[in-house]
Amino acid sequence: MQDVRAAKAAAQFPAVGMTLHSYQYDPRDRKHRAPGQPPLIKQGRWYRFWHGWSLKRVVVSLAVVILLIGGFVGGKFLWNAHKLFGGNIFGILHSTKLKGEDVGRVNILLAGNSADDPGHSGANLTDSIMVISIDTRNNKAFMLSIPRDLWVHVPGDGHEKVNHAYVTGEDSDFSEDGYAKGGMGQLEQVVSNSLGMPINYYALVDYNALKQAVDSVGGVDFTVKSSDPRGLYDPNIDWSTRAHNPLVKLTNGPHHLNGQQALNLARARGDSYNSYGFAASDFDRTEHQRQLLVALKNKAVSTGTLANPAKLSSLSDAIGNNVKTDLQLSEVHRLYDISKKINSNNIQSLSLNKADGKNLLDSYAAPGGQSALIPAAGLDDFSDIKAFLLRKISSDPVVQEAATVVVLNGTTVDGLATKVERRLVSKNFLVDGIGDAGNIAQARTAIINNSAGKKPATSAALVGLFGNHLTTQNPYAGKYEADFIIVLGTDQSSGGSTKTTN
Repeated sequence: MQDVRAAKAAAQFPAVGMTLHSYQYDPRDRKHRAPGQPPLIKQGRWYRFWHGWSLKRVVVSLAVVILLIGGFVGGKFLWNAHKLFGGNIFGILHSTKLKGEDVGRVNILLAGNSADDPGHSGANLTDSIMVISIDTRNNKAFMLSIPRDLWVHVPGDGHEKVNHAYVTGEDSDFSEDGYAKGGMGQLEQVVSNSLGMPINYYALVDYNALKQAVDSVGGVDFTVKSSDPRGLYDPNIDWSTRAHNPLVKLTNGPHHLNGQQALNLARARGDSYNSYGFAASDFDRTEHQRQLLVALKNKAVSTGTLANPAKLSSLSDAIGNNVKTDLQLSEVHRLYDISKKINSNNIQSLSLNKADGKNLLDSYAAPGGQSALIPAAGLDDFSDIKAFLLRKISSDPVVQEAATVVVLNGTTVDGLATKVERRLVSKNFLVDGIGDAGNIAQARTAIINNSAGKKPATSAALVGLFGNHLTTQNPYAGKYEADFIIVLGTDQSSGGSTKTTN
């Protein structure tokens, strides 16, 4: 009887035909609600999570082992490589330099949609978007999640949420020099323009990749570190279980997750009544996604996986059946050679709502009533976001320290502070403001160091520009709180009119 009721309910509420953008109220939840609470919102079809980069990192090691093993397993790899890389399976024997490697930075755009299930609206929306940025010279990397609700300008189509850019590009047959063709090219263009960083490659992955990949390696280890002492709980229904268990119910501490559990965690936002542990909602979801990628990478390159033909075969299927990419097999070979040197501890997990302690995003009511996100600096003003990412991708220690600098004019030369500001900005210093030094007139430029010794590269660079006239005495305390205050002297001027402005 219970199965019959479940079948009728499934027919009445076709969850498998919905994305997270098309919730339905469930009248069956009355006994789970507090008085006066609205019906619970039920999530629809399994949220389309993707996994690409760590699989790409593994595929060459799999290739080498599988080709040595030969036989049926080797044949499966060759077939999956044929599907994934357009038939050039012998590219595995070569290593080709990656785009971006000459400048020491390779950026890969990962996106996930529900294209494998076109029977419902929104199937092609890329609701999971991430950039993997690899520092090829220092063996480091970072993962940056891009909120699906970020309100962006799509050239030729106006403003829309970033998760719609792929659909726009597919519909318009996007084709522009420097980008891939179609929807992923359009998404590359939008992400590159918004973040100020080039995109070298892409991987488009459907939700099955994570589930199948995790199962193929025998599950992954994941440690829950929720701010809630109870852990994580999302009561949305997991329709893959006969008992219709909660989507996520995990205590704080270590857990071993199978593929379905990993997928559930990757799509859970804790947006239903009685949820706990998801204080940041969608940002928690994307953080868990990044953590799961690292966990899967660690398991996939473990000896227990690489020495097991059955696991290799299953992992090969997960890649071949669920991934599209413009990486060539010889480039994947090179990517593996580079990324195998990167320890998991050297992979940063970044989010725009926690950018060095600052939230660079703000809520926005888009035309038509859509709830969206825009830069905290204002609509279409991605300057702070670009500056944050510049600090992450630059090999310049001054840029990485991100010290704030104020320039004060202590001379009678009109416009000297503005001139020096431009000079410093051109050298990637973060100038926080300019002004007059007041009644102080001096011959030598002074550098007031308020950084307590925590910005040594910036201090050395400023000394190289203005001379070794450092001091920790700050007569401007309370007015200017920058890491460094430059008080310009006449040694920085070449004569000029009496100062009237800074």
